[in-house]
Formats: sequence, structure tokens, C-alpha cells
Amino acid sequence: MSTDLLVIGPHPDDAELSCGGLLALASDRGQRTAIVDLTRGEAATNGTVSQRAVEAQAAAEVLGVSERRTLRLPDTRLDGRDPEHVDAVVEVIRQLRPSLLLGPMPLARHPDHVQAAEIVMRAHFLAGLVKHRPDLGAPHRAGRLVRYAQRVDAAASFVVDVSSVYDRKEASLAAYASQFAAGAPTVLNHPLGLAAFAARDLYWGASIGVTYGEPYVLQGPVPLSDPVQGLAGPSPVLVPPT
Repeated sequence: MSTDLLVIGPHPDDAELSCGGLLALASDRGQRTAIVDLTRGEAATNGTVSQRAVEAQAAAEVLGVSERRTLRLPDTRLDGRDPEHVDAVVEVIRQLRPSLLLGPMPLARHPDHVQAAEIVMRAHFLAGLVKHRPDLGAPHRAGRLVRYAQRVDAAASFVVDVSSVYDRKEASLAAYASQFAAGAPTVLNHPLGLAAFAARDLYWGASIGVTYGEPYVLQGPVPLSDPVQGLAGPSPVLVPPT
């Protein structure tokens, strides 16, 4: 079965932090969505593998995600040049056959995010090659690879207004009690942890004249035969009306 939107994240909760609003909106539109976690987050300071699996499923249900999978690649040891890591993603792309593929930015604080960006980029290309690992399924290449940002700034190619579903995004993150609630101190459960992500979404929302926005970066240019029609949406309202 084909998938409209596939988000690939290094760990459980990465997809929700960056793309939770977009996933909720897509679900509301009747689009088929999927999350693939590369690892089980087994190296995290807080939470067990079983806890995180339960949390991930609960978060996916809040967002209306059609399917969630975990590839069980090694946490903290993702390698964008390891053929086994890349081909695990090639296989899942060919199985889910997404129209739009989302992966992390190549610039990130966590090394796994850097490597995941490389894995997704290579798998996106290789999944479309007829002669590359035909044993992994029929070739498929998503129509577009889109990058999502987390704790780094990004020159957004587009921003999605997620104001109407932001309560669901927050609820999906609340499902990850092992990561964002009490425990050994981490960047995530610090008092400014979730607040930093909310501030990012407020910033990008303000950039397009709405409350909350999620920024995305396109991999490559977008073809437009009629820019007037394609870019005819309203301009951001950045100043109050007179």
C-alpha cells in the first residue's frame, strides 16, 4: 500500500518534535501517514526500550498516524556509510512507497541525527534504482525529499501552519513521559526542553503570520509552470492592521 507522507526519525519522539503538526494535519485530510524510527532509543538516559515503544505507539495514535515501524538499528551508532543501515531504509521505502519523504537535517547536535540524514538521503536515491538490491522489493523513489529541523536553525523552504492541531502535537509529546518528565537530567526534561521547541514553532508561525508553524527544507528546487498560481497565497501578516 502506498503512503502519502513518511517521516523517518533516528529515535522515538523525533518525528513528533519536528513534524507532529504536519502529521496531524495530514491525518485530518485523510492522507495515509507513517513514522519509521531507525532505533529503539535504547541508549537514552531515561526510559527503557519497552517504555519507549509503548509511548511511541500512544503518540502515533494521538496524531492519527496510519503505521509506525522501528528498524532496530543501533542507537548512538547509526552510520550513513554502512550499507546495512542504508538498505534497511531502502527496504522500508519500497514497502511503504511514500509520495513525500521526510528526514532530519544534516546539521544537528546529536550525531545520530547527522548520520540519519545521510542514511535517508542515500536510501531515497538507491530505493529508486532498479538494479540496487532487487531482493528488497520493487524500486520506488519518493516524489520529494524534505528535511525537518530540530534544535538548529534552518533557512526554511516552506512553513506549515499547525496552529489548529498544536494541542495534539503537545499531547503526542506528553505521551513520552520517560523523556520529558522527571528523571536523570537531560536536554529534553530540562525546564527549557520542550519550551525551546515551542519557541521555535512560535517563531516560525510568526514568520507566516500565524501562531504556530513547522519549518521544512526542500531537497532541490520545486518545478512551477505558473508561479502566479503556485505562489498566490496570502502574504504573512507581520504587522497589525492600521
